[in-house]
Amino acid sequence: MKLEVAGHTLRVTGTDLDVTVRTHLEVEVLEEGRTVAPARLVTEAVRKLPSGAVVIAAEGGEVQLSGGGPHFRLREMAGDDFPLLGEADFSSATEVDGDELIRALNQVMVAASHDDARPVLTGVFFEAQDGPLRLVATDSYRLAVCDVPAVQGRLSALIPARALRELHRTVGAKRLQVAVGSREVAFGSDKGSLTARLIEGTFPNYRQLLPASYPSHLRVARDLLLDAIARASLVAEDHIPIRMQLQAGGVELSVTRQDVGGETEHVPGEYDGEDMTIAFNSRYLNDGVAAVEDDQVVLDVVDPLKPGVLRGADAPEFLYLLMPVRL
Repeated sequence: MKLEVAGHTLRVTGTDLDVTVRTHLEVEVLEEGRTVAPARLVTEAVRKLPSGAVVIAAEGGEVQLSGGGPHFRLREMAGDDFPLLGEADFSSATEVDGDELIRALNQVMVAASHDDARPVLTGVFFEAQDGPLRLVATDSYRLAVCDVPAVQGRLSALIPARALRELHRTVGAKRLQVAVGSREVAFGSDKGSLTARLIEGTFPNYRQLLPASYPSHLRVARDLLLDAIARASLVAEDHIPIRMQLQAGGVELSVTRQDVGGETEHVPGEYDGEDMTIAFNSRYLNDGVAAVEDDQVVLDVVDPLKPGVLRGADAPEFLYLLMPVRL
């Protein structure tokens, strides 16, 4: 990381060329200058110092950190080798509620793929057309969509989930600006900025995956359903589906595994529709229910072969579409 001190400010920049974070802090500057130091070692050293003032000095080819007694001496890195980075441009940015954005990202990123062989599916699609900012992620087995209120703006960008996971612990704040360029996206706040390289490629047409209507609806308590899924998952693990028998009075969850045994239980709820049995991957089902931020979860279904949709009973801004497992 590059550390620069001037006036009363310490500016810190870290980058791996795909993601760049800049932040700043008001400090007492004894002598202006700059240095480049190993990021992990500096971070861990400062974290392990006793609470109180920290002194950072660069001299004689070393970066020295001290405070409360301990004194670290780390080898200084060549400043000329640190990449030249342009400043983020927020002149045409869209402003969003930072807390709402982080919450929505936590909900949708569970559906992003971790398979680097399909980079388009490892990102979160940002889309705004002078209305809410929509976030979409999919790994082709499930799809998560969430809308976030935004100040009027237009943008379309496919952003690596890896970079977005750093937002809350770097520049996350109550107000965030989002600026999309031709190759990069920048997030800015009073804490600094995070810049990430956009993913090249076309995100799948997710709208065609969402059925226009659902004839059957199950409504159950979120915590009861999560507990039932957790018990069934003890038997199911990742590769055995959980069967859901939708019927008047709620849903019966069951799982059978020849080499282990099985588990069955009834979760009370309200069901409107024809009786049916539909099955889902246990982990994907658990992820979807856990992502719903509502006391009551609604499962909308068409038939056992078409995707089901999980959503909060009173939280229409988020939905989680899940492909069923053919029985």
